[in-house]
Amino acid sequence: MENVQILLRQHVGAPCAAIVKAGDEVKKGTKIATPTGLGANIFSSVYGVVEEVLEDRIVIRPDEEQKDEFVPIEVEDENDKLALVKEAGIVGMGGAGFPTGIKLGINLAETEMAELDAEINPELPADFKLEHSYILINAAECEPGLEHNIRQIEEQSDKVVRGVKYCMEITHADKAIFAIKKKNNKAIEILRKAIANEAEISIHLLPDIYPMGEERAVVRECLGVNLTTMQLPSAARSVVVNLETAAKIAEAIDEKKPCITKNLTVRGKINGGNQAHVFMDVPVGVSVGELIERAGGIDGVYGEIIMGGAFTGKATELDAPITKTTGGILVTIEFPDLHGANVGLLVCACGGSEERMREIAQKMNGKVVSVCRCKQAIENKPGAPLKCLRPGNCPGQVKNNMQFKKDKCEYIIIGNCSDCSNTVMASGPKMGLKVFHQTDHVMRTVGHGLYRTLRVSKQVDQLPNGK
Repeated sequence: MENVQILLRQHVGAPCAAIVKAGDEVKKGTKIATPTGLGANIFSSVYGVVEEVLEDRIVIRPDEEQKDEFVPIEVEDENDKLALVKEAGIVGMGGAGFPTGIKLGINLAETEMAELDAEINPELPADFKLEHSYILINAAECEPGLEHNIRQIEEQSDKVVRGVKYCMEITHADKAIFAIKKKNNKAIEILRKAIANEAEISIHLLPDIYPMGEERAVVRECLGVNLTTMQLPSAARSVVVNLETAAKIAEAIDEKKPCITKNLTVRGKINGGNQAHVFMDVPVGVSVGELIERAGGIDGVYGEIIMGGAFTGKATELDAPITKTTGGILVTIEFPDLHGANVGLLVCACGGSEERMREIAQKMNGKVVSVCRCKQAIENKPGAPLKCLRPGNCPGQVKNNMQFKKDKCEYIIIGNCSDCSNTVMASGPKMGLKVFHQTDHVMRTVGHGLYRTLRVSKQVDQLPNGK
């Protein structure tokens, strides 16, 4: 194993501060960094020696032999489940990385439902209230091509359910709902059996469209409530927990295990085929290149390597380390060459940032002459990431397409959700605009349908009797 690089910022909030120095021996589970503000503890994922402590990372030289044992976490009261979650350094494993101990520090039984915005909830009566409080488990595996969340259900459903029950206990929620895409038949059947005797836990089936895993989309699909871009799920008496995060919670409480590993999918232009290579319990800090080699190595010339998903991931390098939030490593085919043609960018809250889309346009040899935003993309404060008013449920984009045409664009690159891409296609091609989606090079690599015209119904019924 090559050197492990553990970044000091793997979560929402401020970077952690190292509490080790060069030359220190560490074990799997040794605490090596602590928060300086909002954040989560960071632990060594291997047995070894600290080589360097840099401004943004701790570099560890692993021992040749690695033991399975780890240093257990310790808290003053071993029965304090929330304290165990906090000490274990668990964050949202689905990508955002919000510290889970902070998220679960709420008493949902005493939480009042916030006033709903009538404009985005026109179908609900003004006096609508939720009778129950909820843990909503995000099992959507939102980014196309990734499969590690579904694999965890298939192989570790008991652990996941234990984690969900702990979440319910900690937050005093009286119900839990698994939000999972209807297409995952095997996982759904396994999950159904795992909760057969859990009267307060149910399953809600989602359509196979992006972004069903966005936090507010999970609330909307499961509870029928549209939250504003400023509201948290607590406004709907709920907490949304990623599936893998729930499993980490079970590990922290049952095994006193710190958060030192990550499940992820490696996929794309890989020797042996483009199928998903799922790796469970990978030590945090292992390099992208090492995981690609474990999957078979890169097959010839490629376009780029993405860390994360096709929509929200970023281009990365072989020596970059994985973190607690890394869900995917995608090796893509080469980009098409637009030969300097004029390009318009349609930036969406559900896809890449303007910076990421400009990077893609540059790699396609296109000249960006126009930039528009999806009409539902809201900037809550200057410089903050965009938020969609109704994730996955978008109106037309005719006005933006007309602007692109006015600005003499030949091509447009879009980063929109399934529904929004569909509305772009309703008018863009008729205006002579040639459309690329920012995920096209990934979708073509993994054999997934391109995001253009929506062919999947957005409505999916719940399983009979909530199960």
